[in-house]
Amino acid sequence: MKCRDCQSALPDLLLDPAAPSNIPARMHIDSCNECRKELESLQATFSLLDAWEAPEPSQYFNQKLAVRLREEQTQVPAGWLERLRYRLLFNTGRQFRPALAGALALVLLIGGGAFANLSDLHMGGAKVSAAVTDLQVLDKNDQALQTMDQLFQDDVPADDVSVPPSS
Repeated sequence: MKCRDCQSALPDLLLDPAAPSNIPARMHIDSCNECRKELESLQATFSLLDAWEAPEPSQYFNQKLAVRLREEQTQVPAGWLERLRYRLLFNTGRQFRPALAGALALVLLIGGGAFANLSDLHMGGAKVSAAVTDLQVLDKNDQALQTMDQLFQDDVPADDVSVPPSS
């Protein structure tokens, strides 16, 4: 086994030295001083980490944190964007929910209406059945006949009507 391969196998060797997959690395460490020193260094580091304990927070930590939060909440932000961020982060009693719900409803209404109108445009309009088309043709023919009758009645000479029959 090469030293480079042994270096990559060192974490496995630290976690489970008796595993059968670590036998080649263990044999290499027995013959190589550099890899043995690296393993000992890692073992010392792991033993230090096992002995380390996290420090306890001071007894006034919670009180200091609460005071700091109150200070941040009472601080007035400078710009409108900062004020908006402040209002969103720290609820100041001014509720945005009704206005936000109204604005969202308006956006949905406008967006839904626009979508519905656009979807009607893509449909190409309503299809007309054959019966309706036939009725429309008959209606147009009837109107044409009435127009022709009016024209024939207008063509009748007025002399025929005004001259009384002579006999």
